[in-house]
Amino acid sequence: MATQVTLKAGRRDGRGKGPARKLRAEGQLPAVLYGAGEEPLALSLSAHETVLLFHSISVDNTIINLEVEGEKTPVPTLVREIQTHPARPGLLHVDFLRIQSGVEVELDVPVDLVGSPVGVRDEGGVLEQSIHEIPIRCLPKDIPESLEVDVSSLEIGDGIRVEDISFPEGIEVLLDMDRTVCTVQPPTELVIEEEEVEEVEGELVEGELAEGEEEGERAEEGEGDDDEGGE
Repeated sequence: MATQVTLKAGRRDGRGKGPARKLRAEGQLPAVLYGAGEEPLALSLSAHETVLLFHSISVDNTIINLEVEGEKTPVPTLVREIQTHPARPGLLHVDFLRIQSGVEVELDVPVDLVGSPVGVRDEGGVLEQSIHEIPIRCLPKDIPESLEVDVSSLEIGDGIRVEDISFPEGIEVLLDMDRTVCTVQPPTELVIEEEEVEEVEGELVEGELAEGEEEGERAEEGEGDDDEGGE
C-alpha cells in the first residue's frame, strides 16, 4: 500500500510570472491542482515545508493528501510535475493530480535491490543496476511503496529482468518485460600488454643513456676549458 502524507495548501488568486515571483519572495511556492474532471485550482504551499516533505518521501508514488484552505476534507493527490530553477537550488512550481478511488493512475515505482549477491560477496564482482524505477498502472489502493528484488543468489554473469520481478496483484507493468534491471559484472582488472611494458622500458633506457651521454660531453668540454686556461 502506498505511503500517505499530508501537506497544507492555501488558495491564490494571481497567476503569471509576476505574482509567482512575489509569492516565492514571501517563502511560498505556487502550485496547481487538477484532474478528476474539475477546474484547475491555483494553490500556494510553504516552500520550506514542501522541500522537507519531498526530501523525506518517494515523490513519484506517495499519495499526498492536500489540506486545501476552505475544503472540509483533504484531497488525495499525486505529484505530477516539479519545476526547479536551472541554476539555483529550490523549487519553482508543483503540479498535483487529483486521484479518485476506483480510477487507475499511472506512476513510477522505485526498485529496491535487497541482499548481497554471491558474485559480489565471494567472487569480487560488481552489482550494476540499470533500472531504478518501473512505470505501472493500478488503482490508488494498490500503489506499492517499492518493488523489492532479492539479488542474494546472483553469481557473476547473472541478471534480473523485469519479467523476473514478482509484482503485487492489480499491477499492470508499462515497461518491456525483457528489460534488464540489474546484473553482476566480473571484477575490473588492469591488463597491461607485454608490448606496452617493453615500450615503456625502452623509453626509460633511452632516456638514461641520453642523460649519461650529455654528462660525458659536458665533462669532456670542461677538461678542454681547463687546458686552455692553463696555457
